Parts: sequence; C-alpha cells; structure tokens
Amino acid sequence: MIFSLRKWMARLKFLFLFLVLTFIMYQALRICSVWIEPIHKYKEPDGESVKAFSQFKDQTEPVRMLDRLRFFYWYGE
Repeated sequence: MIFSLRKWMARLKFLFLFLVLTFIMYQALRICSVWIEPIHKYKEPDGESVKAFSQFKDQTEPVRMLDRLRFFYWYGE
C-alpha cells in the first residue's frame, strides 16, 4: 500500500484550516451572545409595565393539579 505524502499533507492542511475556522466562528458567536444577552433579565420592569407572574400566594388551600393544568392551558403560562 502506497501513501501519497501530498494527499496526506493536503488533508492535514484542510483539517487544520477547518479547526481554526471553527474555533474563530465559535468565538465570534460567543461574543455576539454576550452582547445580545440582557444585563439584568430578572429585574423589575420600568415604567407602566408589570411583572405578570404568580404562584397562587393568596390562596390558603392547596391548588389541585387539574386546576393548575387548566390555568396553564387557559393563560399559556
């Protein structure tokens, strides 16, 4: 079996170039995701907006699973 050195060097060059470009693309996407991500995503909203999240805090009796499921399908939360 004869191995061609030129073919193997071309394959290694392609593999090296592929890995370098993949790394550069990964770093670029990582920088973009940090730039896009909100700074404080769980802070209280400003202005007239309200935070619309509730855990049934005002009820004294436990909530049944069927009621929770109905609430989920009704409001989409």
